[in-house]
Amino acid sequence: MEKMKYYKEVGGVHMFTFLSEESFLSGMNYKAKPGDLFLASYPKCGTTWMHQIVKLIFAKGQISEDPLDLIFSFPFVEVLGAEYLETAKPKGMRTHLPFFAVPYSPDSKYIYVTRNPRDCCVSYYHFMKLLPFPGELNFQEFLEVFLEGNLGYGDYFDHLLEWYKHKNDDNVHFVTYEDLKKDIKGEILKIAKFLGEEYEKCILNDATILENIIRYSSFDYMKESSKKNLDVFFKKDKKWLEDKNLPPGAMKSIQNFNQSGRDTEGGTYVRKGIIGDWKNHFNEEQIRLLNEKIVERTKDSDVMNLWKDIF
Repeated sequence: MEKMKYYKEVGGVHMFTFLSEESFLSGMNYKAKPGDLFLASYPKCGTTWMHQIVKLIFAKGQISEDPLDLIFSFPFVEVLGAEYLETAKPKGMRTHLPFFAVPYSPDSKYIYVTRNPRDCCVSYYHFMKLLPFPGELNFQEFLEVFLEGNLGYGDYFDHLLEWYKHKNDDNVHFVTYEDLKKDIKGEILKIAKFLGEEYEKCILNDATILENIIRYSSFDYMKESSKKNLDVFFKKDKKWLEDKNLPPGAMKSIQNFNQSGRDTEGGTYVRKGIIGDWKNHFNEEQIRLLNEKIVERTKDSDVMNLWKDIF
């Protein structure tokens, strides 16, 4: 039986098949400008969490009541495309594009968040259940696809290693999901400083702002709010979609995802938010297979030192 294909190659990048090729290429061809901010990651490594943190830093700890902020406040570059970005002029943009394909300028800023491969694999597995693909994968089947890199945005290690080479660039802030979990206060201050001295000073001068950022970017708050956001996104009345006046390609991507009919019961978009959930999924043989992949792909890099206390 032929294996299900979860991507098609567009511009050298593995794109989810339900996305619009038009918008994907448009996003890749967006011209990064001085002052642009990109939040980058491989899927399920902390993109949504970083989005919430940065959004709160910009807003001085004030939370938005717009349920569609999850999608539109920091739009995905390759989902909504350059035309939308040029019109909306957002404060920041999200992307899962690998470094070679991301809109790049030395005068733009990039925050890259990564996560240990075991937990990333498990989180990606559960995320696939939200995506508009027919049928269901069991974890063993998904692990095989993950190890082969036959997913949207390709191979985890290709993505990580390419961005890791730029971890010390002046315009790149490189952070792990695990560091955010261990010291959220310290990491928020580092992110604020990277965004601009005025944001760091604002937080240091008002303890309430930092308290609010921590509170509203907490797992419990984000799980509840993301469930409400997805309820709005998937509701039958699609008037909100018409009101956005999206370019055709962007409209196609969102409609394809929106019409998937996936059950969002339990807020699975923000699922557990822990370190070590891999222990509930991997058996010894599966750990061996992933460990072999890790050794093979990182033999010429010290990248796994990011998680030396985990492995």
